[in-house]
Amino acid sequence: MDKKALNKTGRFAAVVLAAGRGSRMNSKVQKQYMLLDGKPLIYYSLKTFEDGPVNDIVLVTGAEDIEYCRKEIIEKYGFNKILAVVPGGKERYHSVYEGLKCLEAQGGYGQGDYVLVHDGARPFADPGVIARVMDDAVCYGACVAGMPSKDTVKLSDDAGFAGVTPDRSLVWTVQTPQGFAYPLLREAYDKMMGRAEYQTGVTDDAMVVESMTRHKVRLTEGSYRNIKVTTPEDMLVAETFIHHRADI
Repeated sequence: MDKKALNKTGRFAAVVLAAGRGSRMNSKVQKQYMLLDGKPLIYYSLKTFEDGPVNDIVLVTGAEDIEYCRKEIIEKYGFNKILAVVPGGKERYHSVYEGLKCLEAQGGYGQGDYVLVHDGARPFADPGVIARVMDDAVCYGACVAGMPSKDTVKLSDDAGFAGVTPDRSLVWTVQTPQGFAYPLLREAYDKMMGRAEYQTGVTDDAMVVESMTRHKVRLTEGSYRNIKVTTPEDMLVAETFIHHRADI
């Protein structure tokens, strides 16, 4: 999406999530701050948004990490689009909600604006992925990056046996960023956060929109390289991608 189109459709903000503890990484260092080619993992997501067409970035992190992020990431690497660094919450959706509230309070986001929500542990969301999500957010109001599943997927029954095998041609693995018209996502989150029973099992923002509104969510082409770094094995894959960028 070019800057002329952006000016016609409103502002875009990115809420980048870095408040998770990363227990599956088996490391004393939180995964978003682990070094990948000499830079913290979170650097790569922030750099892509910094260099792209979004207007503002809100970084959501742990309350104890705010000062570190300001000095060792934002100031050190010269990020200028970061509107604020705010503390997240217990669950992912709490952190997203804090980011959304910050956009309204500090950025004046509202009607006509858009927001991309991105996991800071996905360092390879390239400009093409982000552009497609931005386009579809404008066209459809709600979209998620993802890719058709390479594997056959089975849904288990309560006893742990294979219950249903969905048609693989219809199965997508969902990624981030996920893009929305800001008022749509904010309204959905306001409704969900008002009732504890709505918050059970929420794992991404598309689920919030799907369950709290009748708005359909578009599946947007992401990239098989747009992995989420969750385990030590993922870090090895990420290092391969970084060191062989000319080949991917």
